[in-house]
Amino acid sequence: MIFLESPAGVGFSYSNTSSDYDLSGDERTADDAYVFLLRWLERFPEYKDRAFYISGESYAGHYAPQLAATILLHNTYNNRSIINLQGILVGNPYLDDKRNNQGTIDFFWTHGVMSDEVYANVTEHCDFAGKACSGAWDAFDAGQIDAYNIYAPVCVDGPDGAYHPSGYLPGYDPCSDYPTIAYLNDPEVQCAFHARMTEWSPCR
Repeated sequence: MIFLESPAGVGFSYSNTSSDYDLSGDERTADDAYVFLLRWLERFPEYKDRAFYISGESYAGHYAPQLAATILLHNTYNNRSIINLQGILVGNPYLDDKRNNQGTIDFFWTHGVMSDEVYANVTEHCDFAGKACSGAWDAFDAGQIDAYNIYAPVCVDGPDGAYHPSGYLPGYDPCSDYPTIAYLNDPEVQCAFHARMTEWSPCR
């Protein structure tokens, strides 16, 4: 399994050429990832014929299919499978604001998190742009519900200044971000990753 932080600047990844950050985009990201895969397979040729799958979450709703298209295009140019792509897997994919936001409100409404009144107001006024939509969304307050798992406990500040789960669910820790952040900012861990010493933070 290969974990690729992409595009340059995400996670611990970086470029020595500052203009790379200005030229980034979905197509560039796919091209760069393709070049990385070719070079990785040159270094580890024993993996060349193995089945290859691309997986990701969130904006991988764009990155995964675009990288797949780039791989298939180059396989066609070369009249052979340079990369033995077998499929893609994408969890919670970002497609575009309209589709993702519509899916979110439909989910909240059908699971009792959003009232009928707010749902009707949002669906009437929202193309997910403009002030009318913003006002309709402002009427919705999910409180301390985790949008990614509405049935799970949430992470709250404790009286001791530490973070604690609001409830108990075996095998699930809603506060897991905090030890992860501490771990990835540990200088010994960054050294083991051969990463530049930097402050790591999750996307928000």
